[in-house]
Amino acid sequence: MGGALGAIARHVISTWIYNTGDFVFAWGTFAVNVLGCFFLGLVYVLGTEKLVISPNVRAFLAVGFMGAFTTFSTFSLETLNIIKAGNIKIALLNTVGSIVLGLFAVWIGTVCAEILINIRRKQKNGENFRL
Repeated sequence: MGGALGAIARHVISTWIYNTGDFVFAWGTFAVNVLGCFFLGLVYVLGTEKLVISPNVRAFLAVGFMGAFTTFSTFSLETLNIIKAGNIKIALLNTVGSIVLGLFAVWIGTVCAEILINIRRKQKNGENFRL
């Protein structure tokens, strides 16, 4: 079920982006990969702490939904097609951008998850909290 929902979400988001213009750069897949990295980082930390996400929900989200949502294989194929079309600079930008922004997005996702965990801990302890 998670995989089906992830695949549908990936298709809807990437199709919407591609329908907004005629791009040489693979913006739809790029956006989905970066979003996927962010949410995977968020789910990973929240699931690991087990304060917010149970192991079953974590598997549903991380393995099912995110496994189908992130599109690294599509990214690879599109990058290869960009290379075959002679756009080496665009292919390099797509590759480096996906990796660097993906790593950054995972880091931001983990930071957001840590903030949420701290808020929840303070709420459980009856403490006031500030961001």
